[in-house]
Amino acid sequence: MRKAVWILALLGIGITAKAQQRFSMDRVRLGFKLDPTISILNPQDAGADRTGTRMGLSYGLMVDFLLNEEGNYAFATGLQISMGGSTLKYDAGKGLDRFKTNPTEYVMKLQHIEIPATIKLKTTAYNGIAFWGQFGTYLGFPIRGRADVTSLDQRYEKENILSDINKINAGLLLGAGIEYPLGERLTALVGLGYQNGFVDVTRNSRWDDGKVNLNGFALRLGMYF
Repeated sequence: MRKAVWILALLGIGITAKAQQRFSMDRVRLGFKLDPTISILNPQDAGADRTGTRMGLSYGLMVDFLLNEEGNYAFATGLQISMGGSTLKYDAGKGLDRFKTNPTEYVMKLQHIEIPATIKLKTTAYNGIAFWGQFGTYLGFPIRGRADVTSLDQRYEKENILSDINKINAGLLLGAGIEYPLGERLTALVGLGYQNGFVDVTRNSRWDDGKVNLNGFALRLGMYF
């Protein structure tokens, strides 16, 4: 799995390098973000209930390809690591085979590598402040899956559930906020983000739990340079 992460990272760098050959550096913005997040696993069928959310982080590279000289329109992408999960409680007969004899609670801790693909719109700056909004989609791949499992009076910590998670995730991505210059080259970014997963995160053949979506809210903190 680490090899897959490096491959995706190199792919992202390669895409950025190729894009820079087509755009002048004045039309490409690079940045880094570190977003505190709240993630929500949302079971949609009977037999599985969410009993808690999970705090996490999303961090990585931001790349904006400006579509006009003023910078009001951009194709925004990048490469990021997102940490999430939730606490889910399954009825007896549901959940992973090795625990499904009894009602079981899973504190799920997931990591995905994600590639956003969005359109970003930004106002003309007034007193240095510009407002922005973005919408689009994202593609995610799980790179880590752990769960602390409680079944009756038995507790199992850091169970590896990566093979029980679907190999791809995708969904709707929305965001809005402000940008403020900190100097000649540095620009700070602050905003809010929302991701609504479309794909069943848990493999139904392993969990027998219908569809479970992964949604999340983020406080977006970033810096362009």
